[in-house]
Amino acid sequence: MVIALLLAAYLLGSTPTSYVLARYVRGIDLREYGSGNLGATNLYRAAGLACALICIVVDVGKGFAPTWLFPGLDRVGLPQLALAYGAAAVLGHIFSFWVGFRGGKGVATGAGVYLALAPAAVGLAAILWLSAALTTRIASLSSLLAATSLPALLWVTGHRFDFVFWSSLPLVALVWWTHRSNIRRLLAGREHRVARSPGATAPEPEPGSSGSSSEA
Repeated sequence: MVIALLLAAYLLGSTPTSYVLARYVRGIDLREYGSGNLGATNLYRAAGLACALICIVVDVGKGFAPTWLFPGLDRVGLPQLALAYGAAAVLGHIFSFWVGFRGGKGVATGAGVYLALAPAAVGLAAILWLSAALTTRIASLSSLLAATSLPALLWVTGHRFDFVFWSSLPLVALVWWTHRSNIRRLLAGREHRVARSPGATAPEPEPGSSGSSSEA
């Protein structure tokens, strides 16, 4: 049962929300639009705010649902399995088999996992993300700041050296790894700012890969 639920969590997480919305609303392949990223920010450029918000809500739900619901189905009663189901969803989001094992960067789906485990900390991280986004208009920087703050926010909201706290450390490392191309652009002063794009441009590929990059 646990293996089946882990597979189900991966399949749920692998649903390429931004890709589907861009296809349905605009009839375009989001990988060939704007930055080429399969994330809410590039979807906002392509299809507007409503689609981007829907994408964020769905991607958060992909992490929240298995973390919250699946422990009640596995008949094991081990709290740590909630995190395992959430991690499977995050991996599905990042490595989606629907789009050639490429996907988003795990921030929204990871937020959904911790929304189920530590809602107070996630609420504070969301406020930090929004404040940084409004100030800098750089989604990747806002995501890095919010994710990096999560262990400290877990600590101050009561998760001190428990499995939720310790699990946040590899999550931060994963977010930094998935944002490695963004970090290079930030250091070079070339990172994209959040703005509606009037038209498609050639996507900027991930360094060292033949495919497109992705975000969120």
